[in-house]
Amino acid sequence: MDLPFELFPLSWHVIAALLTLAALAVAARGIDWRALLASGVRLNLACGLAVVMALLWSLRAGVLPGLNLHLFGAMAACLLLGPRLALFALSLSLGGVAANGAIEWAAWPINFVVMVLVPVLCAHAIRRAVERLLPAHFFVFVFVMAFAGSGLVVLAGGAFATALLALSGAYPWWRLASDYLPYFLLLGFSEAWIGGAVTTMFVVYKPEWVAAFDDRRYLGGR
Repeated sequence: MDLPFELFPLSWHVIAALLTLAALAVAARGIDWRALLASGVRLNLACGLAVVMALLWSLRAGVLPGLNLHLFGAMAACLLLGPRLALFALSLSLGGVAANGAIEWAAWPINFVVMVLVPVLCAHAIRRAVERLLPAHFFVFVFVMAFAGSGLVVLAGGAFATALLALSGAYPWWRLASDYLPYFLLLGFSEAWIGGAVTTMFVVYKPEWVAAFDDRRYLGGR
């Protein structure tokens, strides 16, 4: 969404910076860094996803500052890497976007909260809900968690971004409701197909690369 610094009060940026530090600190404590560095495949997957998402986030459309649209990639990142490593991979993507000049470094924390933290938390919550409420079946993982989950994350992230822009006074609510929020329905449909297809491809050809996929759970160990 590439939210400019000037759209929000300074206090909001301070709060976003504190949330960013706290989220990354908590995520870092849950990652086995030695195992990650020793596993070339997992590290390369995280770095490759970071590069791809940085490129996708650079391709955006919008009408006003902050009212830009692009894919999220949070659900696919969570399923492939797990939520903790996904936070770091997507933060690198956001750093690449900032280095490219698309956003100011001063606005990096609030963009992290909106584009990375909230979508990853939503993706993780959807995964936990699906695992708890629905049967452990391969098609549940693919169609509900990967496809539908990707779209739902975009809708939740869009609603959060819209509320944030409205509460900050950056734009009037009626403008956001008519010219911004509805487009997340279309974006969610696109994300569902792309994110679901990418996840399905990895599950079929490289299931060991998908952190959320367990052969014993979804295929009975086959």
